[in-house]
Parts: sequence; structure tokens; C-alpha cells
Amino acid sequence: MPSSFSHLRLRYALSNSKIHCRLIHNTAPAFPSFQRAPFHHQPLPNFHTFSSLLHQFSNTLIHVKSIHAQIIRNWVSNEHFLATKLIKGYSDLGFLNFARHVFDHCSHPDTILCNVMMNGYVRNQRYNEVLRLFKMMGSCDIEINSYTCNFALKACTGLLDNEMGAEIVGMAVENGFHSHPYVGSSVINFLVKSGNLDDARMVFDRMPERDVVCWNSIIGGYVHEGHFKEAIEMFLEMIGCGIRPSPVTMASIIKACGESGLRKLGRCVHGCVLALGMGDDVFVLTSLVDMYSNLGDTDSASLVFDCMCSRNLVSWNAMISGYVQNGMIPESFALFNRLVRSGIGFDSGTLVSLIQGCSQTSDLENGKILHACVIRKGFESNLVLSTTIVDMYFKCGAPKQATNVFRRMEKRNVITWTAMLVGFSQNGYAEDALKLYSQMQEENVAANSATLVSLVHCCANVGSLKKGRSVHAHLIRHCYAFDVVNMSALIDMYAKCGKIHSAEKLFNYGFPLKDVILCNSMIMGYGMHGHGHHAIGVYNRMMEEGLKPNQTTFVSLLTACSHSGLVQEGKTLFQSMERDHNIKPRDKHYACLVDLLSRAGHLDEANALVKQMPFEPSTNVLEALLSGCRTHKNINMGIQIADKLLSLDYLNSGIYVMLSNIYAEARRWDSVNHIRGLMRIRGLRKTPAYSLIEIGNRVYTFFASDDSHPKWEDIYQLLENLRHEVEDLGYVPDTSCVLRNVNEPMKVKLLWGHSERLAIAFGLLSTPYGSLIKITKNLRVCVDCHTVTKYISKIVKREIIVRDANRFHHFVNGECSCDDYW
Repeated sequence: MPSSFSHLRLRYALSNSKIHCRLIHNTAPAFPSFQRAPFHHQPLPNFHTFSSLLHQFSNTLIHVKSIHAQIIRNWVSNEHFLATKLIKGYSDLGFLNFARHVFDHCSHPDTILCNVMMNGYVRNQRYNEVLRLFKMMGSCDIEINSYTCNFALKACTGLLDNEMGAEIVGMAVENGFHSHPYVGSSVINFLVKSGNLDDARMVFDRMPERDVVCWNSIIGGYVHEGHFKEAIEMFLEMIGCGIRPSPVTMASIIKACGESGLRKLGRCVHGCVLALGMGDDVFVLTSLVDMYSNLGDTDSASLVFDCMCSRNLVSWNAMISGYVQNGMIPESFALFNRLVRSGIGFDSGTLVSLIQGCSQTSDLENGKILHACVIRKGFESNLVLSTTIVDMYFKCGAPKQATNVFRRMEKRNVITWTAMLVGFSQNGYAEDALKLYSQMQEENVAANSATLVSLVHCCANVGSLKKGRSVHAHLIRHCYAFDVVNMSALIDMYAKCGKIHSAEKLFNYGFPLKDVILCNSMIMGYGMHGHGHHAIGVYNRMMEEGLKPNQTTFVSLLTACSHSGLVQEGKTLFQSMERDHNIKPRDKHYACLVDLLSRAGHLDEANALVKQMPFEPSTNVLEALLSGCRTHKNINMGIQIADKLLSLDYLNSGIYVMLSNIYAEARRWDSVNHIRGLMRIRGLRKTPAYSLIEIGNRVYTFFASDDSHPKWEDIYQLLENLRHEVEDLGYVPDTSCVLRNVNEPMKVKLLWGHSERLAIAFGLLSTPYGSLIKITKNLRVCVDCHTVTKYISKIVKREIIVRDANRFHHFVNGECSCDDYW
């Protein structure tokens, strides 16, 4: 009915103007243009009549087209004036093609006409057309005024066209247009978006008049660049100048408070929002929900959300995201259920937050349900959502599902590839990650800093020095290598690849940055190589430079002391944590100290420490003590600790394996069989031992008694020859390392089938005489393999580096860097 009434009003208005018009939709021309109609004997309406009609009846396309048709049929003067009105009418309705057709049929368009057309393009985000029209004005010598520059700058900002934008800024400054508040605001906004915040501030300071939009631009720029202190100072200056803040102003300041952790100021700003009468503004209140969530105050965020008179989907998503980022996953799902019941519906942003919640809690079941929801809603093409699903499956330990999602994605960006690489690396599939990177290169996807760092970690995990150096070179070429996080990853990679001196050089180069993360990586690297005193030296250097250690620093230090047998030094460092640095020891620090005492044979002291802990010992602490019991063959204590462990984590296969080994070393085979039977009943499997060696550009994997390699016959023949040679040098097999109830000859045979020996033999066959051989093993090297490798290094006159689960062993001329302590 309203539409019909509007038609009647238009009919009446046209009839009063003595214009014959049939208001039938198909009578309006599809692309009307300005042409003089045949001469009529009746009086012709003037342009004021049509201007008034367009002002009243521009709410629907049929109205605008009908008036346009009558303008064509009746000669009217001032055609540019009416063309301007028509272009605005069509643009307001979103019909840019009709608007442009009117524009193109105007002879000699002037500045005003061009500006109206540009404004229509800007409001409909057709930025390329804005710049084309701007260039056309320049080529046709049409005057460019402040409005023209304003629209063109908005287009450059939308397109991130810094080059063209800089030209327009220069033009605006040269002609003094930047002094106009609306142009100055666009200039500031462009400079902020293009990363020239200092220039934006200079323009702002020189403006004679500044309205709230100008203030919003500069304050928003500071917030966008993370300069929260400056943003707050500008806000206070704005208030002092008597400028009333708008909702956009308040949203920017609210974000600054949330991002910078200013809880008290955030509450003051909340009070200011209420005082300004913005208590019903959905945009501002949603910003408050987000702020309180960032501050970890979900109670306040929830209170603001519940008190909102009206909410949009952005508000619901902000609250759900706030719950997720604060680890309140059940609450996020409960709120999601409320959202669904409200009938508002949800979008991809809602699902992204919920899926991230599943990632945090490794909730594979709900993750799959949400994935199914994504498919039903047709959101699979959403790149952010698909990438989040990939990450979720990896975090839930389901790499196959993650890979399937990745393969089905029609479009992938560098973030998606990086999620896959990180997922493979974190789930122990470093080789697959390196293969995926090769595929990424084949598809010409440019890696970013995060991609390359994940590759560095992959190279570290598999001990691939060649690929690690290649990635390091890539980081240097793209100027990423001098970032603290990247440099720390490289130090870790070189240390784990056995090149501790390369790690040292990199650390010494980066130490002037004075970053604790960098120092922690070097301390951990020294610890892996058994250089406990060097690790403590880095700590002392930190103290001299005034660097404050963190919890990770002491974990690294205690680990280094543990691998080097520095018992007294480790105990002193542990005691200094709370006394000198106000760092309360956590579970992981107690686990390191217990490991240090247990390795050194101080089992009673370690056990007493466990009993004196201010909180219940975790499985990590008890496993460290259990490992010490096995090493020093304290069966009774080992059984007691194992019983405690199984009551805490009865599905941890490592506990069963360690307890089984303790029984096996004591030759209590009935107990061994009982433990292994329990593992079978509970569906637990022992982690198979394997060793890696890099030859050429490929990493080879060997398992115990492996005969799958094409050269396995040559490998076993070489090992047989080496066995005779080491026996001639006095080697006697230590068959206590074979934890199986078989005869002695079979135990010796099993020892010579250990994965690290197969890898060493393959390395000897495949590399030039005298070159370094480097092995990576996923478990601890057994005592007999350690002894044999010392002999082999002397026989073949080569350095052999073995990185096991605990540390590095550098074998040279019959000696090991660990001094038989590991």
C-alpha cells in the first residue's frame, strides 16, 4: 500500500505539471538519455519542477526512471543541474550503470557533475571507477576542487594505492585543500592506512579547523598502529578542545584500553560512554564487550552484553569470541545455543570462534559437528574458516582429516599453507611438512615469516641442516632473519642440527637486541650439547646486562645442569628463582630439579623433594623420578612411583614401557608379561624407535631390524664387518640393554639391528671418507649403542653426532662429548 500511495502522489504531481505520463514500469526507457523532445504547444515545466519531483520521489527505481523519462520528453533548461539530481538518485539506489549512462550523455560535464558521479562510486565502493574518472578530469582540463580530491583519496585508501594517493595528497596540499576538515580527514586517513603516521600527525597539527571526523582519523590511526598511549593523549586533547566525541571516537578509545590492558581507564571510558548518552549504541557497546574480553574480565563483558537493548550478530560474535579467548569454551557453546534459539542466525565468524574453542580443548567430537555445520551452511569456500578447521584437526591430533580439508580447498593462501606446515611439525610429521613446502614452492606461493619459521622448526626436528641453511638464506633474502623470534628459531635449529658453534655465532650477533627469548634458545642449545657451564655463562651475561629472566629461562638452565651433572649449580639456581627474581617455581621447574637429582643418583633426595612440593606432583615430575629409578636400578622405588603414575594417567604408554623395562632389567619376566598384557588390553602401543639421517637433499628413516631399505644387504654386511673390528678392540656386548626374554646370541643380534647402527652404516656407505655423520633418534640411545659408536668413530676416523631424546653425543676418536653421562 505505501508503494501504491507513492505512485499516486507522483501521478498527481506530474499531472499538475501538465505532463502526460503513464506510470507503467515497462514504459520507462531502460537507458534514458537527455535529448530534446519534439515541440509541444502546451506550456513546458521548468527544471525547478523536476528538481522538486526528484527530491520527493527518489526512493525507488521506478520513480526515478519515470521522472527521467519525462525530462527526456520535455525540453528543460539547465540539463546539468537535473543530470546531477538523476545521478545522485540512481547512485543512492545502487544503480551505478544508469547513473553513468546519464553522465556519459551530458555534453561538456563540469566539476560538479564529475564530483557527484565520483561520490556515487565511492559510496558503492567502486574505487577503480573513481580514479578513472579523476584521471579523465585531468586529461579534459576539468577543474579539480577539494571535493574531487576528497573522493579520489577515499578511493586510494580503499584500494591501498599508495602511489596515486601520494600524488593526490601533494595536489591537495599544493592547493590548500587539506585545510578543509573533510579533505584533511581523508588525507589523514590515507596517510595512516599507508603507514605514514608521522606525516598524518603533521597534516593534522597544521589544520586550522578540525572537526570530530579529523580527530577520529588521527586517533583511529594511532590505535591501528598500536600507539595506544598517543591515542589516549589525543582523546584527552580533543575533550579539552570542546569537541564532543562520536561513537567512532569512543570505539577507538575503548579498543586502545582493551589492547593495552588499561582496566581502570577502560572502566572510566565506559562511564564516559554512559554520560554521553551512548548507552544504547550497539556499535559502542559491542566495543565494550570486546574490551572487557581482552582484559580478561568476562563477567563485565557478559553484563554489558546482557544489558544491551538490542544486539546484532556482531555483538553475539564478540561475546562468543570473548569466552573462547578466555578459555571459557562451555560458556561459548551455551551462548551459541542461545543465539540459534533467538532466530538471528549465525555466520562464518561465529563458527571460527567456536572451532578455535575446540582447538584449545582438543575437542574433536564437537569440532567435527561444527565442520559438518560449515558444510551444510555452504561456508566451505570461506578461506579463514577452512584454515581454522585445518588448524583444529591438527590440534586435536587428526592430521589425516586436516589434510583432507586442505586438499578439498579450492583456494589457499599463505596462511593456509602455514597452518599445514605448523600442524605437521607439531604432530611429529616434520618430513611431511618439508615435502609440503616443496609443493608450496611448485605452486608459486610466496612464504611469509611465519611459514619460514615453521620450516626452521621442522628442519630442527628432523635434523636437516641443509634445508635449515636454505631456509636461513631465504629469511635473510626477505629481511626476516633479524627478527628476534626468527633468530631464536634459527639458534634452536642449528643447536638441534649439531652445529652449536653456528648457533653461538648467531646468538652473539643478536645479543645486542637484549631479548630474553634469544638467551633462552642459546641456554637450551648449550644444555642439549651438555655444555652446562656455557649455559650458566649466558645467564650470568644476562644478569650483567640487566635482562630479567623468565620461567622458561630457568627451565632451560635446570635442563642444562641436568644434562651436565651440575647438581649444586642447579640447586642454587632453583633456590634463586623466588628469592632473587620473584618467580615461583612451577611444576616444570620441579620436574627439572627432580630429573637433575635422579640422573645424578640422588634418588632419596629427589623423592623427598617430590613429597615436599607445595602442590600435588604431576606426571612429569614422577616420570623424571621413575627414569632415575630405572637408570640406577632402584626397583622398589620405581614400582612405587609407577603405581602413583598409573593412578594419575593409566593411558600413558610411556609409563608402562618404563615399568616394563625396570622389571626386565631385574629379570622379572612374569611382571614384564603382565605389564605388556595390560597394554594390549587397554589398546596401548609402545612408541617404535627410529633414527633419521640426511643424505643429499633427502632424510632417510630407519627402524630397528629394518630390511626395507634398497641397500639393506650392504648395510648389514658393513655392520657385520664393524662388529668384528670393535670386538678386536675389546668391545663386549652389554646385553642388559635387550629387554626381552631371549638367549644371549639373539640379544647380540638384536643389538646390532638397532636403528642408530643401521643409520650409521648407511651414512658410511653413502658419504665421502672423512665427512661428518649425523643421526637423529627419537628415543634415548642405549648404553651398548653408545659404546659401539665410540669404537666405530675411532675405526672409521670420522666424527659421528647422535642426537637422542635427551641430548647430543659427539663421538670423536673413541670418545663422547657427554663423558658417559646422559
